Amino acid sequence: MEKGLIHLYWGDGKGKTTAAMGLAMRALAAGRKVVIVQFLKGTESGEITLLSQLGAQIYRGKAGQKFVFQMTEQEKQETRKIQEEHLRAAMEQSADTLILDEACAALQLGMVDESLLQKAVYEKPQSQELVMTGRNPAKWMMEASDYCTEMHCWSHPYEKGIAARKGVEY
Repeated sequence: MEKGLIHLYWGDGKGKTTAAMGLAMRALAAGRKVVIVQFLKGTESGEITLLSQLGAQIYRGKAGQKFVFQMTEQEKQETRKIQEEHLRAAMEQSADTLILDEACAALQLGMVDESLLQKAVYEKPQSQELVMTGRNPAKWMMEASDYCTEMHCWSHPYEKGIAARKGVEY
């Protein structure tokens, strides 16, 4: 049995989710079962439709379309409940590759129980490849990772007034 490793793509630069979804494509092409949890994301993004069509099981959604800092306490509680339900459901799947997109932010913002997230990481099946993404990982996430890659932003089109573009940023 091949040992699955833990990946962490983090930082303030573009490319964290892109790297994770690229790995999902590679895993699907190799016949692996891929399960993706997208924390804190509600609106559709380009890769999700295609990955779903290719067989990835995807869990995503939250209470409304607001950012967490804009949510009422009730919306935060509902979002946390949804995020934790998604994570539990994903953990019940026999995934060869499990992607926890924006796990760092979900944890930092209190939108997922830390012990549940740690269980997904520390108690993953031995052969499972596990990927986490986000801006500011907890120290334990970095320590648990076999691959720990920081994406650093040196420049970004948004700084020049260029809005996010379909097919590139989403």
